Amino acid sequence: MVIGTGYVGLTTGACLASLGHRVTCVDVDSEKVARLGAGRVDILEPGLEELVSRGLSAGRLTFVVGSRAAVADAEAVFLCVPTPMGAGGAADLRAVEAVIEEIGDVLPAGCALITKSTVPVGTAQRIRDLLGRGDLPIVANPEFLREGTAVADFLNPDRIVVGSDDEPAARWVAELYRELAAPSVVTDAASAELVKYAANCFLAMKLSYVNAIAELCERLGADIVSVTEGMGHDRRIGRSFLKPGPGWGGSCLPKDTHALMQVAESVGFDFSLLSAAIVENIAQRDRIVAKIAGAVGGLRGARVGVLGLAFKAGTNDLRDSPALSVTSMLSAHGAEVIAYDPAVGGDLPGMTLVDDPYQVAKGADTVVVLTEWDEFRRLDWSYVADVMHGETVVDTRNLLDPQAILDVGLSWLGLGRPRRLQRTLA
Repeated sequence: MVIGTGYVGLTTGACLASLGHRVTCVDVDSEKVARLGAGRVDILEPGLEELVSRGLSAGRLTFVVGSRAAVADAEAVFLCVPTPMGAGGAADLRAVEAVIEEIGDVLPAGCALITKSTVPVGTAQRIRDLLGRGDLPIVANPEFLREGTAVADFLNPDRIVVGSDDEPAARWVAELYRELAAPSVVTDAASAELVKYAANCFLAMKLSYVNAIAELCERLGADIVSVTEGMGHDRRIGRSFLKPGPGWGGSCLPKDTHALMQVAESVGFDFSLLSAAIVENIAQRDRIVAKIAGAVGGLRGARVGVLGLAFKAGTNDLRDSPALSVTSMLSAHGAEVIAYDPAVGGDLPGMTLVDDPYQVAKGADTVVVLTEWDEFRRLDWSYVADVMHGETVVDTRNLLDPQAILDVGLSWLGLGRPRRLQRTLA
C-alpha cells in the first residue's frame, strides 16, 4: 500500500505495479482518487500517466480513499506524504504522525512500515515510539526522484537505499526492487535517513559553488562553459549540476538544506559549509535582479518579459521556484512583468501571464530566460527583435545560442560568459 499520491507516492505506486506488485494507492482527496481511478493524472511527469493506465488495466493498481480499511492485508505500507519545511526550517512531520495515528492499531503484524518521504534522522525511532508496537518493522527507503524524470529515475536508479534496525526487514524491502538490477545499500535506519539529506545538500552546495564560479568568471574574463567542461572531465567531480542559473529551488533542495541545518544544530554542530551554500543561493537571485536592472537602466517602470516560471524545465512545479523569486523581486522594484511558461497557466501575483512566448517580447525593455525550456531555443529571435522596445536578452540559464541573438541586432547577457558575447558592436 502507498499512502499519498503526489509526485513521490504516485510514481512509487505506478512503478511498483509495473514491477509486478499489487499496489493500492491511498489519498484523502476523493475527487483526485476518482480521476486517478479513471487513468487521469494531473501531474506533468513523462511516462507516468501511461504507467498508471497500464497498472489499472492489469488490475495491479487501485486507488482508494482512506487508509484504515485498505491496510488489512498489506505486507508493506509506504508513507509518501508531504514533509514540508516547518517552523525554523525543521521538517514538518504532522502528516506522517497523522497517518500513524490513523492506521497504527489496524496494521497487520509483520507489515513493514516504510518511510519514502524525506524525513529527518530519528524518524524511524519516533514512529516506533508513536506506534507502541514491537511487531512492526520500521524501514527507511528514501526516494531519489527528480521532477520531470521521476519515472525514469525510479526504473533506472543509481542505487536503492534501505535502512532498518531490523535487518531482515530491510533486506525484504530491498528485494521489492530486485527487477531493477540496481546496487542496494542496506544499512541502519538513521544512516538511510541521513543519506537523502546528505545527497541533496551536496547537490545544493555544488549548484551554489558553480553559480559563484560563474560570477567570478564574469569578473575575471573567463568563460564558465570552458571552466565547467574542464571540471566535468574529472571523474571525481562529474558533469551533473555544473550549470549556473538563477539559483536552486523546487520542492526538495530548499527544505532539505534547512532541515539538515536544524538537525545539525540539534546536536551542537556548526554546519557553516551548508549555511554558506544557502546564503550564496539568496545572493545569486540578488545578482540576477541586479543584472536585469543594469540591462534596462533601472527597474521602476521597466517592462520585463520573462520566459519560464517553473523551477526547472519538464515540470509545472512552482514550489520555491527561483524564477518566481526573481519575478517577485522585479515587481517589488517597480517593474511590469509579462511572463510565459509552457506548463504554467492561471493567475500569479505580481505579473501578467500570457499563453504565447512572443507576447512577452512585445514592447519589452528586456527579455529574460529564467527556466531552461528547450522551446525557447527555437524562437524566431528576428521577430522578437522587431517587437521589443529594448535590445537586451538576459539568459540566466545560458540556454540560447549567443550568436543567434547577436545576429538579429540584440545584445545577449549570460552568466559567466566572455564579454565579447555580451554585447553587439555599437
